[in-house]
Amino acid sequence: MPTAAVDHVILTRFNLPTPGPESLVRAREGWLRERIDLFERYTVPSVSRQTEKGFRWIVYLDPQSPSWLLERLAPHVEAGLFTALYRESVSWQDVAVDARSLTGASGSILLTTNLDNDDAIADDFVERLQALARRHPRAALFLGRGIIAHGDEVYLRRDDENAFCSVAEPWDAPVTAWRDWHTLLHDHLPVVTDGGRPAWLQVVHGGNVSNRVRGVRVSPFAYRALFGDLLDELPAPPRGTVAFDRLVRSPARFSRETVRGLGKRAFVAVAGKDGLDRLKARMAGQ
Repeated sequence: MPTAAVDHVILTRFNLPTPGPESLVRAREGWLRERIDLFERYTVPSVSRQTEKGFRWIVYLDPQSPSWLLERLAPHVEAGLFTALYRESVSWQDVAVDARSLTGASGSILLTTNLDNDDAIADDFVERLQALARRHPRAALFLGRGIIAHGDEVYLRRDDENAFCSVAEPWDAPVTAWRDWHTLLHDHLPVVTDGGRPAWLQVVHGGNVSNRVRGVRVSPFAYRALFGDLLDELPAPPRGTVAFDRLVRSPARFSRETVRGLGKRAFVAVAGKDGLDRLKARMAGQ
């Protein structure tokens, strides 16, 4: 039986002028320079190392981006690593049009994947995801386990509806991975989450809007082979800290996140997504 052809497009918002709390963070001096450093340190090498090369990558940029940023990105564009598209805004309908234009819609499955501009993916992320899409050709897809890095600390996390979301679907009426928040794609499609080895890496830093330390403390040594050299400089945790984290700190984090998640869902149910964005914007501006 022939293998289904997958048109796979990775999607990254770099500095789109989006509304909401993120726009306040992005307006701060130095955000863009810090973000391009993270992009080139983590995101770019992780995408370039993929074991499966059959995919395209769109990076959306503000048309008013400064010239120095475009000069930094130019070598990656010239090397064919990604296609830069300049937009003031991008809807999920726009993404579907862009994906069709870029791929030619030659495959039987469209697979779109969100990748934030300060995150990284494991070397076999694309390979695993495309295999999952062939088994589930109309679904929201997640690789559920990943790594969170915070300074010298590394945490193993399970998140069944994480930000590295994908949507596999036929080309007839695509909605793409940007149809909704990654936590709400289940409102539009069946959800399939694959566990297995860690598939993604989030770096918690001062410019993060939403990411926090979650999961359980681990040594980076067991996961270095999955992420090229991205974990090579991180040391082993001091003796006893992993056990202490599992017994004390991790349960406390889990309790806080559970309460936070319940509160967020209740707020969205009453005020909607726009209401939550307004609340975050007020908090970010304080």
